Amino acid sequence: MPYRKHLSKDLILKKLIKQQGGYVLERKKNIHLHLCASIISQQLSTKVAAVIYARFMQLFNKRNPRPEDILSVTDEAFKSVGLSNSKASYIKNVCRFFIENKLTDAKLHKLSDEELVELLTQIKGVGRWTVEMLLMFTLGREDVFSVGDLGLQKAMIELYNIEYANKQELASKMEAIAERWRPYRTYACRYLWRYRDAPLVPM
Repeated sequence: MPYRKHLSKDLILKKLIKQQGGYVLERKKNIHLHLCASIISQQLSTKVAAVIYARFMQLFNKRNPRPEDILSVTDEAFKSVGLSNSKASYIKNVCRFFIENKLTDAKLHKLSDEELVELLTQIKGVGRWTVEMLLMFTLGREDVFSVGDLGLQKAMIELYNIEYANKQELASKMEAIAERWRPYRTYACRYLWRYRDAPLVPM
């Protein structure tokens, strides 16, 4: 795996790679659904988000509802499965945007990372972080770095002993370190997240 050889030049990542093994990035279908799932998961634990998403999917009599199917659901039904009014509104914003712009999985997979960020952050309720997660976990892009992610910030502060006076300085130092990981920054993020979730040995 080329990414493991490249990232192992960073001695800290080399230890994490040895502990955690490898990762496989997937290119998934039904991107609109994954974007809806990202909105559902905002500010929730993984476990709670999974429960609400499962209830959300039970509102439909098909496995992969289209944007049109989701728009047909009433606000009351969304509320009944645990969605706030704002999240229900954001999900409908996503679906309207996909319909109005005739977006398909094929079209989205052809766009660059920054083109996707620019396009999808036009949707109210979808910020840069949400699109970065989509790029990593749904579109399988290899070189995405989410400098604003709290988990990555905590992992890098701890592992790389980053000292900073403000958020701007922290972001600058994180990005400088991450430059060495190109073109495989997504994989580096996966190792850092896993470290935050369950450190296997003291670093």
